[in-house]
Amino acid sequence: MAVLEQLSQYQWYFLGVFLLGLIIHQYRQWARLSAFKGPLLGTFTNLWLPCAILTRRCHLKFDEVNEKYGPLARIGSNLLVTNDPELLIRMSSPKSNYTKAPWYHGSRIQPGHDNVFSSDNEKFHTERKVQLVPGYSGKGNEHLTPSIDSHVQNLIHLIRSKYVSTDKESRPMDLSRKAQYFTLDVITDIAYGQPMGDLVDDDDVYKYIQSTEEMLEVIILLGSMPILNDILKVQWIAELMFPSEKDQTGIGRLIGISKQLVSERFGPKAVQRRDMLGSFIEHGVPEASLVSESLLQILAGSDTSATVIRATMLYLLTNPSVYRRLQAEIDDAAHEGRISRPVVTDTEARALPYLQAVIKEGLRIYPAVTGALTKVVPPEGDTVTLSATNETVFLPGGTEIGYNAWGVHRSRAVFGADADVFRPERWLIPDGTELARMLRSLELVWGYGKYQCLGRQVAMIELNKVFVELFRNFDFALCDPTKPWTSLNVGLWIQRDEWVKVTAR
Repeated sequence: MAVLEQLSQYQWYFLGVFLLGLIIHQYRQWARLSAFKGPLLGTFTNLWLPCAILTRRCHLKFDEVNEKYGPLARIGSNLLVTNDPELLIRMSSPKSNYTKAPWYHGSRIQPGHDNVFSSDNEKFHTERKVQLVPGYSGKGNEHLTPSIDSHVQNLIHLIRSKYVSTDKESRPMDLSRKAQYFTLDVITDIAYGQPMGDLVDDDDVYKYIQSTEEMLEVIILLGSMPILNDILKVQWIAELMFPSEKDQTGIGRLIGISKQLVSERFGPKAVQRRDMLGSFIEHGVPEASLVSESLLQILAGSDTSATVIRATMLYLLTNPSVYRRLQAEIDDAAHEGRISRPVVTDTEARALPYLQAVIKEGLRIYPAVTGALTKVVPPEGDTVTLSATNETVFLPGGTEIGYNAWGVHRSRAVFGADADVFRPERWLIPDGTELARMLRSLELVWGYGKYQCLGRQVAMIELNKVFVELFRNFDFALCDPTKPWTSLNVGLWIQRDEWVKVTAR
């Protein structure tokens, strides 16, 4: 009995020591970033970020924090968030000593397999990026532009054959779905040499879109809670949680198809194609990494480009003067023979100034990526001057800093008092300091410097072509202006039910 009493006393002793150690640890974490203010939940715990994600209004939560607490606000025991474009540019510049944070680990599509986006190893990231760039740029993929043209035509054909309304018949079309059918077909075609087939079937083939919408919140939450990523390093837990290549639908089905297509590129009867996958192989991406890298481009590229198309179309349909001016520019160019048929070339589209202004404004006012994209301050720390307040602050080494996309791209200091207004004309001012400042901030839509989006060129070709052909061929109107769409944000967008009425021109 005496022994049991003694053990009981030791239990209380060890519990007391543990609690004291926890308090000391928490105090040190608080003290090192005590100069930065933020919500109470984010000052003493790491729960603020996952709670913000669960609201499905993550972009607004970030912005509210910076508006209330300043351009560097504390949202975790070791996490700040900023809406300062110059600080974000500094963190991602080519010679920066900042590195990726564990937030990126949530983007491991296959457990245990890093890709160029998920890896926080700078050497790996730099070397892998060199291997991937030719495939994304078109230098290693001669079918890039013809593939995009083909799917622009498929989109136009689908709309014309099934969704054109007349005085006698209304045929509503969910633009949110058709936009992603288009971007999925494009990216799978240029990646593997064969499209998903969504536009031809007018369907979410393999239920891929449905699957990603269901999983997206979980993927982003994994990035916000690194402890969950550590748990998922246990093989059987990962197999239980993640999609399987044996699945008949969703992301798992796409993993299975990707593995099959990759395996066909090796062995004595290897298939040779001048597509993105072929370029990756040619430039030395290991066979074991090809599935992860090719799936990344599909997951990231199709969703983000579709978001830009949906959002820009919504703003065009709710701004009649902008709509009319864009369509007039396209009509004039067609009448004067300055744009080709059946699909405008990328060069021709870039020569249409109002189109380019509309695309820039669409990218700005509704950024497709609003996740934290956190970076880590170098070990020695960093002293920076905040552009909005001209305040000089010291950032302790190891601190993680996240990106407030909504705040950056709706900054009144950069874009003017009407930063919340969709006004493409802001991009048509003469070259000068003001335009240069706006363009510099807009670059952050694509990442920046050493972390710039590899799919930027593909996305811009898609946008240049699709808007011209949609407005050359059709007129659009919202079916219900009081409920134009459903748009939820968890760091990326979940968008559906953008119902429009289409009429032929």
